[in-house]
Amino acid sequence: MFEKILIANRGEIALRIQRACRELGIKTVVVHSEADREAKYVKLADESVCIGPAPSAQSYLNMPAIISAAEVTDAEAIHPGYGFLSENADFAERVEQSGFVFIGPRPDSIRMMGDKVTAKQSMIKAGVPCVPGSDGALPDDPKAIIQIARKVGYPVLIKAAGGGGGRGMRVVHTEAALINAVTMTKAEAGAAFGNPEVYMEKYLENPRHVEIQILADEHKNAIWLGERDCSMQRRHQKVIEEAPAPGIARKLIERIGERCAEACRRIGYRGAGTFEFLYENGEFFFIEMNTRVQVEHPVTEMITGVDIVQEQIRIAAGEKLRYRQRDIQFNGHALECRINAEDPFKFTPSPGRITSWHAPGGPGVRVDSHAYTGYYVPPNYDSMVGKLITYAPTREQAIKRMQIALSEMVVEGILTNIPLHRELMLDARFIEGGTNIHYLEQKLANQPSFSKDK
Repeated sequence: MFEKILIANRGEIALRIQRACRELGIKTVVVHSEADREAKYVKLADESVCIGPAPSAQSYLNMPAIISAAEVTDAEAIHPGYGFLSENADFAERVEQSGFVFIGPRPDSIRMMGDKVTAKQSMIKAGVPCVPGSDGALPDDPKAIIQIARKVGYPVLIKAAGGGGGRGMRVVHTEAALINAVTMTKAEAGAAFGNPEVYMEKYLENPRHVEIQILADEHKNAIWLGERDCSMQRRHQKVIEEAPAPGIARKLIERIGERCAEACRRIGYRGAGTFEFLYENGEFFFIEMNTRVQVEHPVTEMITGVDIVQEQIRIAAGEKLRYRQRDIQFNGHALECRINAEDPFKFTPSPGRITSWHAPGGPGVRVDSHAYTGYYVPPNYDSMVGKLITYAPTREQAIKRMQIALSEMVVEGILTNIPLHRELMLDARFIEGGTNIHYLEQKLANQPSFSKDK
């Protein structure tokens, strides 16, 4: 096992990784920007290194600075968390070439899954169901593109091969709009991701977003840890996540879960990963794989009892998986609300100093957050300041616990989206379960500002 790990991230995930390391008896080095000098996890770390000014391009995305910090502190491994450099194959490669262990998949796995075209092709070979679409990147010939679209059937989705996070996508409803949409998406993809390749998929009208969590070691052992429903989204960004997904037959989940684990064995995947699917009319369609720990990993931890971050570290240290599939038991229900520093009605970021912070408690309540009274939320990064998670034997009880926890939670000095979450926990359709990925945006369009007395 490692003696010292460098955490190449910030915010709640830096604290989460730090806690996992402390439980394992591993010392931690935290890198931070000038804006994060006062962060809780910086003060709790065994060592900390400032790697640059506030802009992430000069700090958290600065590969040489991060690797230098690992060198001067004698760290043995680097945990990238999520976001920033976590799915950057070049970074993973540089980490390993510099003599450190990258706590995540091999660089070639990150590259394979980072390119949506090759990811889809490898999943088809592994027997994982995919959304109907082009066999690979779209050709340059407009006539050939039109033929592919006719075969797939409108509406279609044009997607950047190197895209992610909901970016680089365009829905096309008619043949007349097709070629222009392809040209525009190619231009955007080249500028944003350095890869102008695009591909085509059938646009599913009302799907749910359901994902499968996996763990795999370098000895070709792989297991799946159940599913999460992440359909409550705004602009492709998840707002609420839960496990298990309500209303989907267990046999169907088991079948897709085992296919995901088998795919990992086939491609020699190592570490934690998430297979993301669209689910519609009783069918799963693979869309992409995230080769890192997910923001929403706590809901899976709550229903399985598996510490995903600790398992990432054990796998990176070369250990065999400690679990077989038969060891994984799914108990109860868990929900997660992402608490963002933003206007709950306009969704504009709300950085600033938190003048009062009170976290809720009680049975089955977990708060993953780096925030505290007096903490300054910088304007330079993602607006998430914490995650509120509830667990209970039933979904109904987990929702009730979340309602109570949200009513107890106090964050003053900045605006947060807590009022939105309070409203959604009372929403009849959400309580019923099984809303699709468009539900929240449609609700917001019809009811743009929630009543402030809730």
